[in-house]
Amino acid sequence: MKSETNILTDNFGRHHSYLRISLTEKCNLRCTYCMPENGVPLTPKSNIMTADEIFKIATVFVKHGVTKIRLTGGEPLVRKDFSKILERLSTLNIKLSITTNAVIVDRFIDNFKASGLQDINVSLDSLQADKFTFITRRNQFKAAYNNIILLLEQGFNVKMNVVLIKGFNDDEIIDFIAFTKHLPIAIRFIEFMPFDGNNWNKEKLVTQAEILEQTHAHFGRQDVISLENEANFTSRNYQIKGYKGTFGIISSVSNPFCDSCNRIRLTANGNIKNCLFSNQETNLLEAYRQDKNIEPLISNLIKKKYAVRAGMTDFETLNNPENHTNNRSMITIGG
Repeated sequence: MKSETNILTDNFGRHHSYLRISLTEKCNLRCTYCMPENGVPLTPKSNIMTADEIFKIATVFVKHGVTKIRLTGGEPLVRKDFSKILERLSTLNIKLSITTNAVIVDRFIDNFKASGLQDINVSLDSLQADKFTFITRRNQFKAAYNNIILLLEQGFNVKMNVVLIKGFNDDEIIDFIAFTKHLPIAIRFIEFMPFDGNNWNKEKLVTQAEILEQTHAHFGRQDVISLENEANFTSRNYQIKGYKGTFGIISSVSNPFCDSCNRIRLTANGNIKNCLFSNQETNLLEAYRQDKNIEPLISNLIKKKYAVRAGMTDFETLNNPENHTNNRSMITIGG
């Protein structure tokens, strides 16, 4: 079936086997790089995918070769029927994972275990409570931090996502790497990316080269071990000699990895996006509710995917705000 239809393979031969599903546009934090200061207009509940629609649409993707589904938001755990959605998706022959801010993750440990979900990405942009409160506009550092430790104690595979912003948390790079000395955690530094409403400019960017320069200067080049990249990698991974954990760099801006991209995004209101940077979307939910075949819609948008970052191949194009205001805010894309 996969080889006959090929609806998830683009014009550059990239097969998309990884589906990221946003369950909600709502969040219990207000991170500045994700949500505009004045918030975002929420999609009416009637236009948000129901638990059944999420399962049925996901099933179409799995039929054509999706082997991994990540649940995102907003904050996916604030959705009241999260446990029901997780339970249903766990019946598919896929690998399940989730991205969360960890604030209420302790309430769902048993659900994760029952569904076989082991891979958890946690967003934490500072190890300092005051900075955490500033960037998230909420005083929840203790809850998030304690729950990260809880997940590690419970044996989950935890990756900590850190969005680096120059002048804000780039002075914590060494502290985050030191966090991996005694803990089996993967720290992932993410370059600050441009989205509608987050006031991006390249002066705030902390590049892969700058991160490695700091790391080599502090730990010594000989003790920074470069690890083998995974298939369809987003993170270039490293380990300090003798440390339990690892760290990686997701350099979507300065050193993109588009040639091996296998990801598709489905927004909470049922729109498919073929690239995080792209403003091209196709509404699958509306077609599904009209009993239309959504497979041609999926295929059409996959075939429209650019080779690199929605056609933004250089800094000049990427730095033009007009190329981002037509895109969604990160909160409504879903990671």
